[in-house]
Amino acid sequence: MAFFRSTPKLRLLATAAPLGLLAMVATPAFAQTAPAPASGGQATTDDQSQPDIVITGSLLSRADKETPSPVTILTSENLARAGITSAAEAIRSISADSAGSIGTGFQTGFSAGGSAVSLRGLGVSSTLVLIDGLRSTNFPINDDGHNAYVDLNSVPFSLIDRIEVLKDGASSTYGADAIGGVVNLILKKTFTGLAGNVEGGVTEKGDGSRYRASLTAGIGDYESQGWNVYLNGEYQRDGRISNNSRGFPYNTQDLTPIGGNDNNSADQSLTVNTPTAYVVRTTQGNLNNPLTGGTTVFNDAGQTYATYTALGIANCARPTYTVSTGSARGVGCPYDLTDLYRQIQPLQERYSVNGRLSVRLSNDIEGYVTGSFSRSYVNITSAFPSAIRQTQPFGGSPLVATSNPGIVLPVWICPSGVNCANPATAGRTLNPNNPYAAAFANDPGNGAARIYYLFSDIPGGSERTNDVYRFSAGLNGSFGDDWKWRVESVYAKDNLTLKQHGLINIAALATAINTGSYNFVNPQLNSAAVRAALAPDKVTPSDSSMFSLDASISKKLFDLPGGPLQFAIGGQVRRETLTNNNQNAALDTYGLTTSSAFGKHTVWAGYFEVDAPILKVLDVNVSGRYDKYSEGYGRFSPKVGIKFEPIPELALRGTYSQGFRAPTFAEAGPRSQYAGFVTTNPPGAFCAQHGGSNNNGACVTGGNPYNFSYSVGRGFAGNPNLKPEKSRSFTAGAIFQPARWFSATIDYYNVKKTDLVANGPLAGAAISAYYSVAANAYPSAAAASAAGCAAVAAVGAGYSCNLVDGVDPLFPNALPRVLIVNAPFVNVNSDTTEGLDFSATLTAPIGGVKFTSRVEATYVIRYDRDTAAGIQKFAGTLGPYDLSSGNGTPRIRGNWQNTLEIDNFSLNATAYYVGRIKEIGTDQGSLVTDCSANLYRVPASAPGYSAFCYINSFINVDLNASVKVNDKFTFYFNVGNVLNARAPVAPAAYASAPNFLTTWHYAGLVGRKFSAGANFKF
Repeated sequence: MAFFRSTPKLRLLATAAPLGLLAMVATPAFAQTAPAPASGGQATTDDQSQPDIVITGSLLSRADKETPSPVTILTSENLARAGITSAAEAIRSISADSAGSIGTGFQTGFSAGGSAVSLRGLGVSSTLVLIDGLRSTNFPINDDGHNAYVDLNSVPFSLIDRIEVLKDGASSTYGADAIGGVVNLILKKTFTGLAGNVEGGVTEKGDGSRYRASLTAGIGDYESQGWNVYLNGEYQRDGRISNNSRGFPYNTQDLTPIGGNDNNSADQSLTVNTPTAYVVRTTQGNLNNPLTGGTTVFNDAGQTYATYTALGIANCARPTYTVSTGSARGVGCPYDLTDLYRQIQPLQERYSVNGRLSVRLSNDIEGYVTGSFSRSYVNITSAFPSAIRQTQPFGGSPLVATSNPGIVLPVWICPSGVNCANPATAGRTLNPNNPYAAAFANDPGNGAARIYYLFSDIPGGSERTNDVYRFSAGLNGSFGDDWKWRVESVYAKDNLTLKQHGLINIAALATAINTGSYNFVNPQLNSAAVRAALAPDKVTPSDSSMFSLDASISKKLFDLPGGPLQFAIGGQVRRETLTNNNQNAALDTYGLTTSSAFGKHTVWAGYFEVDAPILKVLDVNVSGRYDKYSEGYGRFSPKVGIKFEPIPELALRGTYSQGFRAPTFAEAGPRSQYAGFVTTNPPGAFCAQHGGSNNNGACVTGGNPYNFSYSVGRGFAGNPNLKPEKSRSFTAGAIFQPARWFSATIDYYNVKKTDLVANGPLAGAAISAYYSVAANAYPSAAAASAAGCAAVAAVGAGYSCNLVDGVDPLFPNALPRVLIVNAPFVNVNSDTTEGLDFSATLTAPIGGVKFTSRVEATYVIRYDRDTAAGIQKFAGTLGPYDLSSGNGTPRIRGNWQNTLEIDNFSLNATAYYVGRIKEIGTDQGSLVTDCSANLYRVPASAPGYSAFCYINSFINVDLNASVKVNDKFTFYFNVGNVLNARAPVAPAAYASAPNFLTTWHYAGLVGRKFSAGANFKF
């Protein structure tokens, strides 16, 4: 009876089973367990007429397409039925894609413009992406400043025959990075005839247009003539969607209408940067340097407050507001900057040209050559205009910071910008931008104007052009007594050009202020030349490359009771390089990252695989691979898989594997470095010092913008002494097929990563340590920040303050905010994730009607990080919050596709489900599970704060109908998000994506959309 003893884990599994069934009836999918024939034209490779195929994760061909490892297969037919039109959409729809997944809608990260998959939530650098079983080069800019990945936007979608997603460790076959799993995009091998597609669409609100076209032409009957060649081209363009067009709550940081906090300071404070400039009188230490403004402002005569002046208030297009309390008073012009400037979807344009030649050189030898070029262009205008008050660039001198204590407008200006206060200077005049200039013409040191301003007449944003060249060639054949061999090589190069707009040049700003060339009173009068001089475009090229040569040989050695014993052995040599240039190498621009990464290495590898069908009902597969890196480290990765099929209707399977992830160039390169930012909330004790109050540790802002949530940075440098991350993974599952019309699979997975390469694992604790001194009394802001920085240093080796904010002008003796802490890359901690995958397919022909239903769902039982401070639990929360867009780990994801086919008409509905997410992130310096103690943007002081404890679950449904007119033409119509489901409110989301999660709820931001198109083939 001990075998049946209940344990917590068994009880949890028992609980998860009905949840999986629930997900089946409330979720989406278009996966199946075996490849279907390729669609479009006369594609002849890899279809079911062939007796043996090679499934991802194996070197050996087999007739049985169900391997010991769980593999999800997305066919081109089912993707078309779901209305999916890009590789990124297809792969990221897999339920196993979890925390760290990158969508193009996330526009403010390091990899804005790229798209990547994160199987099991272990990060994009722990998921290996292949094209026809071969690697490609990584996107030149690393996600989060250090995670490497292949940009899915570079893959030609119209050529995809199927996508195989191996949801299991596969380092034993492919080497590094295959910890969470492998995505293998399998393209058409041959094609004859002419086929194409045209499509157009738009959202219900008239924006977000989509235009798509593809054309493929091929000649040569491979079966009869022994050769085939085809060319393919495709184009896609997606239009912009603004936050303004989607309305509340996606266009604001003010959630007071629903009981949340008001984090929009631009309509209530005069000490924030807005398109209307606010000034107050202060001192200027060096009359030639506008960066030497005084630390204090002059109060009104006999008062404890200062009146701030709004320059050009007459130009305010909205009713003004008045601040009549506190130490900064006056009349202001209200703005909601999110509504004005943020966008949900950028402008995207992609095109590619691809070709392939396949040749049968003899009865025993075949060869191929492929070539492709793709360009992905992303135009992002989601950034706020540049602020005049900014910190120095990361690594720059604090003397160039415009916020410490603050940049000022001088009393006198002159054409040369030098010694303007000297009466002998030619052409000098009183500064028309400074309202105090006339009164202090004879005392310019006491008449400077501290200024708060956004350069609204200089649009911000970026253009990212990513060109990928990829060429591959291969030979395969057979000889002797059933020996098979293959030799393949691939070269890929990714050239990225990044053009940044609207960022202020440090020297040009000082010149514009001292000469008076920039009009702060009425910025619309500034000339294009003045704006271009102040904010010249910054263009930065970066690139990556990869070359590999693979060779293997296999043989069926002899027959066992269950079939032939197969053996394969092979080797690989691979060369990878990265040049991710520093966009701000001269440290001459405010607000521009200084992140960079450089590296190159060579990898040698040898691998083997043995497949032994010991019995008709029992198959054992063993594989292993050794990789040696030119950096000096090596790693052996073994794997064992077992499949047991006691009856035709049931098969049991399981695997055990070890793997590794090599440190990326950004993590280990001695020349690599970056600063990353996350949104944080100052604690209550800090806010109490700055005019707010402390509500049981939570901040009540008191209307002071210095107390509002803000972005805090962490600076990291590459560490050549890092070790590879190691993994241990096992799966156990079952395949059911009780009838020909129904099949189902259920698989348990458990993955543990150790020696995690962590970018400052105690960075959150370091930030908390800084603020731990907030309740203490200090004689000055400098003394308070020194105490805070000492607390940071006490956290551990490598932790220190890099940059502290300028003093709060309203409370100049209080503890300033910390802006950047230094933190090391180290091998530390371990991650363990486990869960259940479920899939089912039902096909029911009823008379002349065929009904097909496919479902796929993943339930995350746990995702834990074991740290010295305790266990951080991520499953069902926003953790790991530091990973990519900080969108967390939903406990349940799924998809459900239902198709009705009647003669030449097909109707398909595909539903997508994401479970609710708790708004906590235990990797942010606090191991709490109580929402009231860890809500980032809605503290307990807000009315009804508990309403924000969870981000609600989300379901959206896509509808697609198609009519096959004849063998040459098919027309289709798609309604995306047919029920117009809205994205659930997520107050803890990054400030750049206010109140929504781009990774999981993007369809709810776009809303209902329509598209129509036609496929043709001749």
